Amino acid sequence: MDGLRIAFANTYAHLPEGFFARVQPTAVAQPRLLLLNRTLAEELGIGLDGVDDDALAAVFSGNRLAEGSEPISLAYAGHQFGGFSPQLGDGRAILLGEVLDRQGRRRDIQLKGSGRTPYSRRGDGRAALGPVLREYIVSEAMHALGIPSTRALAAVTTGEPVFRDALLPGAVFTRVAASHIRVGTFQYFAARGDAAAVRQLAQVALERHYPEAGGSDRPFLALLESFARRHAALVAQWMGVGFIHGVMNTDNMAVSGETIDFGPCAFLEAYDPQAVFSAIDEQGRYAYANQPWAAQWNLARFAETLVPLIDPDAARAAELAQAVVRAFTATFEREWLALMRRKLGLFTAQDDDADLVGSLLETMHGQGADFTVTFRRLDALALADGTPAGAAAGPRALFAEPAAFDAWASRWQQRLRREAPAPAARVAAMRAVNPARIARNHRVEQALSAAIERGDMAPARELIAALAQPYADAPAFDAYAAPAAPAERVLRTFCGT
Repeated sequence: MDGLRIAFANTYAHLPEGFFARVQPTAVAQPRLLLLNRTLAEELGIGLDGVDDDALAAVFSGNRLAEGSEPISLAYAGHQFGGFSPQLGDGRAILLGEVLDRQGRRRDIQLKGSGRTPYSRRGDGRAALGPVLREYIVSEAMHALGIPSTRALAAVTTGEPVFRDALLPGAVFTRVAASHIRVGTFQYFAARGDAAAVRQLAQVALERHYPEAGGSDRPFLALLESFARRHAALVAQWMGVGFIHGVMNTDNMAVSGETIDFGPCAFLEAYDPQAVFSAIDEQGRYAYANQPWAAQWNLARFAETLVPLIDPDAARAAELAQAVVRAFTATFEREWLALMRRKLGLFTAQDDDADLVGSLLETMHGQGADFTVTFRRLDALALADGTPAGAAAGPRALFAEPAAFDAWASRWQQRLRREAPAPAARVAAMRAVNPARIARNHRVEQALSAAIERGDMAPARELIAALAQPYADAPAFDAYAAPAAPAERVLRTFCGT
């Protein structure tokens, strides 16, 4: 394999064949390597020494299989915008295999856009360049922000067009995930009444993602509880950086607790709790502020699949599962408020903190203030020692009526004075959770347009570099911190299929 070494250590491919379909990637005409995440490749123990771009393109397009690969497409079902589809599955994705990374963690390596599978239905199994680059850029941006996410290993063009609303350049994306087990994977077997498969899948999930829960008296209840805690924290982290997933269907909710599938996702600019960017979310089901509710709804669907495993007494099992689902709201609110305290530079918890956070967000919404820039600039006021907020540098210029911000800032500074940390320590803590740069929608679209329309990858590469250390000041990338000008605003984002 021209020096390319991937030490596959596959397990999912050795489950019963009902869990997947064995399938070979469809060869493409002229694969060309666009992006390769060499740091991630090193982390995965993939040997690249002496491997040229043509050989890499051949593997990451699916034209050649590395030794030890056992390509499969996974079966799953899912609720899509509330409606249940009993069979979805990997319609354009092929799992090449699993590796143990240098920390001993098991990771999946998957191709997206690698051709038709038995789950493709009427799809072509291909991916266009735009969605491939979007997922590469945004998944790596989320990782850099410290948010659990699938990762981007490579992007390859195919030399073949795909047809969506027009002819577009084709591409293949290589994704790395803790696993590709979804809530919808459990639903697939539960809908078929295959209790043995649900149990086997739950055991896989326990061993792979929640080994500490395996020793519980009720391990499958512990699985549900662990899943709930992890997803409450995940959604709080999303919302802490203004991220809107856009398509929180049960087939897009990874049991591992990673962010997965970056189709019509977007980031808030001006704060709006009802913001929706996804063109397919016509009713606003997955609006920014609805994401905790959507996660709880998905948790309930997961719980339904596990009830038969939780306790032999069906009524008792249902009662235990329902308690986990009901507790999700309080768990999320704790995670969210703890994160918002950190964003405001608060080291202790006080009773009026939730109101303080809510008041700021309400003011931002009414005044059209940018979410990311407002929080990033608060540190200028955190250094103030009694100076009136309106006289200090900082976020007040972002507000249509700065006096509205001044009133809140005065209250916040009084709250800060109730705590002991030195201002410099407070500012350092705030800068560690308030990013300077996010994957702003217009910057992503500009990078995609340049690649699609002109074959120019320079904007995408520079954007990836700008987002690699989002919490650090970087004068060379200051332009990437700025909100979109009115003419640049992106109002709709689209699913790659």
